[in-house]
Amino acid sequence: MENNAESPSIRLVAVLEIGSTGIRLLVAEITGKGEWRAVDSAVKPVVLGRDVFTSGQVSHSSLLECLAVLRNFQELLKGWGVAGGDVHLIATSALRAARNREMFADRVYQETGYRLAIVEGIEENRLMYLAVRFALKQIKGSSGDPSGDKNETNNLFWRGNSIIIDIGGGSTEIMLLRQGRMVAAHSVRLGSILTDQRSLYARGSEWSRERYLTEGIKNTLTFLKAEMDLSQIKTFVVTGSDTRIAASLIGSEYNKNSGVIDREKFLFFVKKIQYYTVEECVQKLHITYGDAEGFVPGLLIYKGFLEQTKAAQVVALGVSLREGLLIDLAMGFDPELQEEFFTQIIASAINLGRKYHFDEAHGRHVAALSMILFDALVREHGLNRHDRLLLETAALLHDIGMFIRGSGHQKHSQYIVANSEIFGIHREELEIIANVVRYHRGEQPSPEDIAFIALQREERIVVLKLASILRVADALDRGHSQRIPTIAIEHKSESIVIHTNGDIDRNLERASLEEKANMFQDVFGYKVALT
Repeated sequence: MENNAESPSIRLVAVLEIGSTGIRLLVAEITGKGEWRAVDSAVKPVVLGRDVFTSGQVSHSSLLECLAVLRNFQELLKGWGVAGGDVHLIATSALRAARNREMFADRVYQETGYRLAIVEGIEENRLMYLAVRFALKQIKGSSGDPSGDKNETNNLFWRGNSIIIDIGGGSTEIMLLRQGRMVAAHSVRLGSILTDQRSLYARGSEWSRERYLTEGIKNTLTFLKAEMDLSQIKTFVVTGSDTRIAASLIGSEYNKNSGVIDREKFLFFVKKIQYYTVEECVQKLHITYGDAEGFVPGLLIYKGFLEQTKAAQVVALGVSLREGLLIDLAMGFDPELQEEFFTQIIASAINLGRKYHFDEAHGRHVAALSMILFDALVREHGLNRHDRLLLETAALLHDIGMFIRGSGHQKHSQYIVANSEIFGIHREELEIIANVVRYHRGEQPSPEDIAFIALQREERIVVLKLASILRVADALDRGHSQRIPTIAIEHKSESIVIHTNGDIDRNLERASLEEKANMFQDVFGYKVALT
């Protein structure tokens, strides 16, 4: 099928996902901003997960198998008339863990011309959130207003506490939301195929699988409970083929591609099948071998998390990472959606701070002052809206290292941030934030600072600019008492003058500013004065 020449706004795109158990294809028409329609889909089984989770790399035979599948899909896409630039090839946990992933990606490119993007865990979270957000709004109706009261599940999701879980072959993506705001997002190494492979490696059977799952879930619950009381979760949202199959067997239809399963019915069903072999799943449940391979361990993982909540039902949404990427492509740049994501990122950062008992009032106040400075200095720094978000996140978390020790806490803050997960923040962006936090006080960057030197040149410049602004904002709340509620900025020929309101003693802030504003002067060439 050719693209419709009479409808130039409509274009065909394809998403190819290389997963632990198969390669999946989704072809769709993008018909407008945020609007799309699936026109074809296909799946071919592969055994990447078995390879990687036992040997640590993709075997030669599996590589050849993947290439053969991709070539077949390439012919299918030619029939649809999908141009090469509109084919998006992604891979998830199996290839993330493979030692030879770069060589695999290069071979795929040489054979097909497709550039492979290996999706990191936190990006997988973001795309799954997009897909879940879309699915819930579709269930609700055309208005897409998450604040309405027509649908009980939507109300619980947007107004109550929720958990979103997606279990793949090698990892589990988890998001916690409090009243619709992101608390935390994690990618944990706990998957259906990985579980079975580890059990076989341990020379065990159902007992070793159960033990491995119990320990893995227990370890995950330890840090999840530090971020949210799981017993307060009322909405249990899951994605992935395992629960969609379960919903078709024991649940009720929610919409065309989604289902709902009563809590007790789900727990009873999992208990009934927990010792089924793959062959028994195929024979007794009438599902394909590919679906049956990770079916039982996948449901056992969901069961382990469900039992920690008060959710009355399991909402199994018929969306996946592929739909998330497709939605991302269809939306393009959407200011409203971008601001929603930024709000979720800030909510996730604040909850990370709470986990380490940060001074929230100080963090929020320094962030607010940083935003005023950033907006007033656009001509001087030339940075964009996304850089502003990085500064706000860094300002909120700049003192998080106080949890470890007050002395040299900027270095402890850097360590915590660099080794944490914040929803919507890529690993490279997290390194920028960690460096900004590192230089909010103390010495300026030097050639001996490995984490700073490891950044790209452009990233180092961003760090210097953002850290300079943060140091000034932090100096204005030196006593952590928010004595200066707001500021106004005046540009002069050789200085930036910060005006404050109220008849208060500013000597402490003025002394702190003289100590910390040297970096701002070095970076921007302006002295800073406080009136």
